Amino acid sequence: MSIHFLQHVLASLQSFHSQLIVVVQKLHLPVGEKWLDEYMDESARLWEVCHVIKSGLCNMENYYSAAITIATTLENHHFFNSQISRQVLRGINGCIRERVGLEEENKGLIRTRIQPLMMRFDENVIIESKFNGFNGFRGVLFALRNTNSLLMMILLSGLVYCSPATRLSSSCHGNNTLSYAESNSVFGSGFMVSTLRLHEKVMESEDGLNGVLLYEFWSARTAIEELKSEVERIRMTRMEFDVSERVEKVKTCFVGLQCGVENMIVQLDDFFDEIVDARKKLSDLCTHS
Repeated sequence: MSIHFLQHVLASLQSFHSQLIVVVQKLHLPVGEKWLDEYMDESARLWEVCHVIKSGLCNMENYYSAAITIATTLENHHFFNSQISRQVLRGINGCIRERVGLEEENKGLIRTRIQPLMMRFDENVIIESKFNGFNGFRGVLFALRNTNSLLMMILLSGLVYCSPATRLSSSCHGNNTLSYAESNSVFGSGFMVSTLRLHEKVMESEDGLNGVLLYEFWSARTAIEELKSEVERIRMTRMEFDVSERVEKVKTCFVGLQCGVENMIVQLDDFFDEIVDARKKLSDLCTHS
C-alpha cells in the first residue's frame, strides 16, 4: 500500500465523519437522547485508533533517521575498502535493529490497544425499525461504523502492523451478516454489500502477510539490505567497489519514507482537530436546542 493510497483512505475517513455531522444538523435530533452517546462512542473509537496509527508512524523516526545519516555520511565515499566496510556494517546493523524494534513495538500496539476495540464489522442484524431510530440516524451510524472499521483496518495494516488483529473477523462472511435484500431495505442501496466486497478484496491481498505493509517502508527496507549485501561482499573479497548507486538509492528511499510519514502525521493531527470540533459542536447543539 503506497503512502498516496493511504492518504486517500484517511481522507475518506475524514470525509465520512464530516458528512455525518452535516446529517446530524439536518435531522434536528431530540436533546438528551441516546444518539449523542452513540456518536460520542464512535468518535472516541476513531480518536483512539488514529492515535495508535500516529504512534506507529512516530516509531519509524529513528529507523529512517539512522538510514539517512548513513547515506549522507557515505555520499563522498564512492569506493569502499574492507576497513570502511566494517564501520558501515555496524551502522547498517544498527539501522536494521531499529526496524525490528519498531515492528515489535507496533505489534504490541495492535495487541494491547486495537484488539480491545474489536476492529470488525458489526455483525448483529438489527431489525429495520431500529435502523430508523432517531430519524434514520442510527442506520447512518451503523453504516459509518462498519465503513470506519474497514478503513481503519487498512490504515493499521499499512502504517502500524498487519496481523490477525487488524483483519476483520472472518465470521463477517457467515450467516450473521446483512444479506443483499436486508442492506437494500436499510440503506436503499447495496452499500453494505459493496463494503463487504471491498473487505474481501483487501483480505485476499493481505492473506498470509504480517508486518508493516507500507510500500515505501518495504522499498527502504530492500534498499538498506541490498547495501548491506554489497558491503559484506566488499569485506569478503578485500577489494574496492563503487557503491555510490546503492547509497543514493538508500537515501532516496528513506527520504521518501520520511516525507510520507511526516505528511500522514500532519493529516492525522488535522483529523484530531476535526473530531474535537465536531464533538463540541454536537454537544453545544444539544445544550442550545
